[in-house]
Amino acid sequence: MLETSARLLRLLSLLQTPRDWTGTELAERLEVSARTIRNDVERLRALGYPVNATRGSVGGYRLGAGADLPPLLLDDEEAVAVAIGLRTAAGGTIAGVEETSLRALAKLEQVLPSRLRRRVNALQAYTIPVPRDDAGPRVDAKTLTVLTAACRDHEQMRFGYRAHDGSESVRKVEPYRLVNWGRRWYLVAWDLDRGDWRTYRVDRLTPRVPIGPRFTPRDLPEDVTDRVRRGVSSAAWRYRAKVTVHAPAEEVTARINPAVGTVEAVDESTCLLHTGADSVETLAVHLGLLNAPFRVTEPPQLVDYLRTLADRYRDATHI
Repeated sequence: MLETSARLLRLLSLLQTPRDWTGTELAERLEVSARTIRNDVERLRALGYPVNATRGSVGGYRLGAGADLPPLLLDDEEAVAVAIGLRTAAGGTIAGVEETSLRALAKLEQVLPSRLRRRVNALQAYTIPVPRDDAGPRVDAKTLTVLTAACRDHEQMRFGYRAHDGSESVRKVEPYRLVNWGRRWYLVAWDLDRGDWRTYRVDRLTPRVPIGPRFTPRDLPEDVTDRVRRGVSSAAWRYRAKVTVHAPAEEVTARINPAVGTVEAVDESTCLLHTGADSVETLAVHLGLLNAPFRVTEPPQLVDYLRTLADRYRDATHI
């Protein structure tokens, strides 16, 4: 059984997760009685932590927001992880958080023990970030905050949405998850008007307030990340290709980045790779890295470019 101070820290850590915890769940996690949990919650409140409690079958405890929230206690690994995350956010794709992240990082580094500060500084000194593409899509931090809160609280929402072709519409949805894929953020939601699951680019939507009523959560699709990959990773591709690869599907899947495409088994030694890119040059590079025989019949631009490459490589080997 944990000592009181360690148990309070563990309890605080559990309450920070975006969900409600019943007293029974907390008691099982910490291996104490429900009465001890109630007493510990009161101790946290006395320390200034706003622990909210709701009654009923779906009720429980959750750490609420508050301007007087005391500083959080972090162990060594958590402190390093936060510092790394702040450095990443300072140069990331979320608009409006760069300066805030730098300010928070400066405050954190002031209180880090020297041994941890050395670890964080070493990471900065011996890594080279890839230059950011300023032309890439960026999302507003406030928009992400609104979406995550609606997902957490199971609240319906309406937002204006600009589709890939530029058309505008208003969507009414039950939001469930946010997925960060490369430089883009996606919202996975149940579209109430269409009666089906949909995936939306966050940089193309504008939330409308007020937020709607609460809803009873549905069962999520089999894998949210796979849904985003299948549904939207190809949406922005200028060129798409269906490639027959003479290799087992599991081998091809292991060789490609999930963002590059999806693999469909044909038989034990052949599969179809559904892929795409913004240029045929990029597509050709991806296919060349498969390290397996393949055949391409479309798009015609890719077929022509591969023929040009074949002639170029053949000429390069002539002595």
